[in-house]
Amino acid sequence: MDIRVIEQLRALETELHRIETRRNTERLDQLLHPDFLEFGRSGRRYGRREVVEEFAKGGEMPSVTTRDFECAEVGPGVILLTYRSAHVGPAGELSRETLRSSLWVETATGWRMRFHQGTPVDDSR
Repeated sequence: MDIRVIEQLRALETELHRIETRRNTERLDQLLHPDFLEFGRSGRRYGRREVVEEFAKGGEMPSVTTRDFECAEVGPGVILLTYRSAHVGPAGELSRETLRSSLWVETATGWRMRFHQGTPVDDSR
């Protein structure tokens, strides 16, 4: 797989962790596929409209760190991106570590996220 595609998708994915992107409905329209669906870390199911509405509410948002990105091409113009994320606290402590997977689809207007899932990491080990 082309390293430029991997880096582009990594940049788009992490852009969605930034408050500036989440508050920008025009940018979200560009990044989220019209049929976007998410299975949240909470176990809840979210459609595109619910995600955009939730992001628009405002409020504080913790800093997020990401690592261990991997990509797999699942079809022409369809990439599965997996990685780990965690919230970063004021003293640099990590919490809410999550396994994440996103399905990105290449469209005429660029890459758009079609599906996303967050699964809590089992801290009991």
